Amino acid sequence: MTSLRHTPREVASSYPQWLEEVLDCIRSDKSVRRDFDNGGRLHIDRPLPFLSVHIGKGRGDLAARDIVAANASYLVANDLEKAVPIIAAVGAVLNERFGTFLLLDIDELDHDTLITDDAPYLPPFEIRIASTDDVAAQKAAAALAEGTDIRQVKFRTPHVNWFKINTDIQAAKLTAQTGFPLVAVRFAPIYRQPESGSTYPDLRERLVANLFDAGLKAFAAFVDATQSLKLTTHRALGRKAFVDAVSRADRSIDDIASSFDFLLAVTPINTDAAWREFKAGKFKQEPQFLYRPLSVQVEVEKRKLFSVAFDRFEDPVLYHLYREKQQELDLQLSLISARETSRFVEYGRALYGPVEPSLHRVAIDILAKTAGLADDGDDKEDDPQTADCGEVEAAARAMIADYHRQYPGFAAEIELRDDLPSGLLVSGERLLISRQTLMPKARVHALLSHEIGVHLLTYFNGSAQGLRLFRSGLSGYEGMQEGLAVFSEYMAGGMTVGRLRLIAARVVACAAMLEGRPFTGTYGMLVSEHGFGPVAAFHLTMRLYRGGGLAKDAIYLRGLLELLSHLKSGGALDPFWMGKISASHFRVMQELSLRGLLKAPVIRPAFLTHPQAQARLDKARAGLTPLDMIIS
Repeated sequence: MTSLRHTPREVASSYPQWLEEVLDCIRSDKSVRRDFDNGGRLHIDRPLPFLSVHIGKGRGDLAARDIVAANASYLVANDLEKAVPIIAAVGAVLNERFGTFLLLDIDELDHDTLITDDAPYLPPFEIRIASTDDVAAQKAAAALAEGTDIRQVKFRTPHVNWFKINTDIQAAKLTAQTGFPLVAVRFAPIYRQPESGSTYPDLRERLVANLFDAGLKAFAAFVDATQSLKLTTHRALGRKAFVDAVSRADRSIDDIASSFDFLLAVTPINTDAAWREFKAGKFKQEPQFLYRPLSVQVEVEKRKLFSVAFDRFEDPVLYHLYREKQQELDLQLSLISARETSRFVEYGRALYGPVEPSLHRVAIDILAKTAGLADDGDDKEDDPQTADCGEVEAAARAMIADYHRQYPGFAAEIELRDDLPSGLLVSGERLLISRQTLMPKARVHALLSHEIGVHLLTYFNGSAQGLRLFRSGLSGYEGMQEGLAVFSEYMAGGMTVGRLRLIAARVVACAAMLEGRPFTGTYGMLVSEHGFGPVAAFHLTMRLYRGGGLAKDAIYLRGLLELLSHLKSGGALDPFWMGKISASHFRVMQELSLRGLLKAPVIRPAFLTHPQAQARLDKARAGLTPLDMIIS
């Protein structure tokens, strides 16, 4: 056996050719991914002073294997005797480079000994930990033990028992035959049903993610004790590259997401005609909306969606992101298939959530405190201060050209459409402008900052990340996207009383729709109680009742409040420009960025360079309410 008493070059002649090639890759900072018989694998993302090891002994379905395979540097093997020479050779090269090297040996116990058939509650589950006697390994073991005390596992809490290396045959052999510092962990298979051996999928997923994170903390403690690397966080020791399985799944998910345009599918094509009929009927009859024929076969796309495999990702963080996206796409497909049925509103409630009482109170407060401060009547076509679709298109082309000069990948397209209600809409890389569009000229720049400076910018920045998921959007991204977009209007100096009232009215109208109030009732409320003009109230109500009742419009104010809270607590804006993400993904984006899986935004919004932008941002960080935005 190779031992630490020899340098890699002295024993090179004893290595098989493939292993010598592996060692040369490590020496030259190249990644390694070598498969063996029966599911074994050596994977080294980059040289690091540690190796996570699992000896499967022919068992390929264990959670321990997934925990090990989530690491940037790991070995999975089925035979200890064959694994030792590989570990010794790889460890010798890495030890020579870093001056130290740690083995983390992970395996499962045969049985969950602490649970019984007559247990009145779910008892703790056992985790056994051991380490060699050197100080750095002991600190790593202590960090691992502390890291396992995590509440996210749910149902069962971990109970750590310490054991001696020499009482475990595998750990003892690894220590004796390689001479490296070692930490061994053995945990109870709590993710398996005691009687049948069937798996609890959610519990398994949580267990893998939590023990993987605890392992990273152990490596970080070892690195800190040996001063072999400089770290900002233990998560920086995760993978810096994703495997081919991630790229394949990413393409498949993006193909499905691109197979339908959700907003176009639920947006009426006869808004103007419906308004004329509604007006002719004295505002008493429910308008009849018409929609585009669905161009997507929902059942076909759902079959494709649930055939996408995530089980070979070897990365719990990415696995979780794609599972979330899969569930969101399933809801979106269900929603458009239920268009114009009673089920539509309930799918929308599941996708976008209800209107929380706290959100409703903020919206009512805005409407009450701004009553009479703005003209909520209807724009006049002959008003010289009104911009039509041509003027909006010209301004949009100029803004897109500015972004394109800064980043050639910003290749947005503009389409003028007859089948959209007045306004603008972003669909993928396209800016769609209704030919019916009329808006105050003073609002054009702010609205383009919203649509181009946020929605299109994050699409193209997400496209530059290498994974399409970041351009199509992580699950739940829309709330923060719209919050950012509304905030951009403030940053560009274009937030008005009328605009803020519109955003607040959407929340109030959405609550009414979800409570079961008919179209005419919500329309009447906006006109009589909140002072909106007939055309404005109709278009606002149409947005809420399209498709059968769409709860999306409450997310604008909700997202804005989330963003303002984020900024007040010291949160940064830059990660939000990397792609389309939600507030809940902020920590995940930071981790992926630290690991080198995400790039800095290739382009930043132009409104951040507005002469008053920094002062406005400072006010937001000091604490800003939506009402403050119209007087700042």
